[in-house]
Amino acid sequence: MLLIDDEVDLADTVSRVRRDLARDGCSVVPDFVHPEFREALRADGAAAASSAYFDVQTVNVYNTAPDPTLPGHHPAHRTVERGNAFVARDDLPAGAIIERLYTDPRFQRFVADCFGLPQVHPLSDPLSGLVLNIVAPGRSHPWHFDTNEFTVSMLTQEPEGGGVFEYCPNIRSAHAENVDDVRAALDGAYPVRRLTLRPGDLQLFAGRYSLHRVTPVTGATARHTAIFAYSERPGVVGTVARTRQLFGRVAPAHRAAEARVRVDQLMD
Repeated sequence: MLLIDDEVDLADTVSRVRRDLARDGCSVVPDFVHPEFREALRADGAAAASSAYFDVQTVNVYNTAPDPTLPGHHPAHRTVERGNAFVARDDLPAGAIIERLYTDPRFQRFVADCFGLPQVHPLSDPLSGLVLNIVAPGRSHPWHFDTNEFTVSMLTQEPEGGGVFEYCPNIRSAHAENVDDVRAALDGAYPVRRLTLRPGDLQLFAGRYSLHRVTPVTGATARHTAIFAYSERPGVVGTVARTRQLFGRVAPAHRAAEARVRVDQLMD
């Protein structure tokens, strides 16, 4: 993969990433993209930024609608404002570096090897399989869980300040919501890990099971992050409600997939 820095030894990197994920639920490969491509990486994101869907919404960590049947202490009742924006896959520039990586079978093989999986599948979702997340100055991406069981992302534009990635590794599992721990994290009473990422760094993360957020961005430059969404199973498509939250629109595939393939029965 010519995009990848020649200094990245993939075999050694896979071994290290696996150790990191087993221990921390997260691993970072610094300088994954070769330096000569990093300005193009930034420029691709900057060109797409004007297409981002921005809407300040009141959300909970599960991005679910209010449910009065849940116990009063359930963390789903804790809401905050989310003001970050997303560029959908169909609004990314043709031939963008992140699109080339996302669809490259060798990159997919690398991701699968890192997560110890026989194969990974790009999401069948036409909007959220690959997205650019934009956190504008003064904004943040509040605590949340991802729809897919693991997340691969890459910072494409660094903010002047703030924008720190924070997470609580493996705070829930495919079989247990562990709402007491989630509530403790929201109260600031649970261990939190912090990462400061740089453009071109590749992050591999158990985002389905690890609560995470991006702290408020400061200065005049927005934080841009490409999110490469893969699944262990083919056919995964986001819900109508979640897709509309993120992009302000849905595609026919979302309406057709309400009885979609799921990897677990967790709240979203």
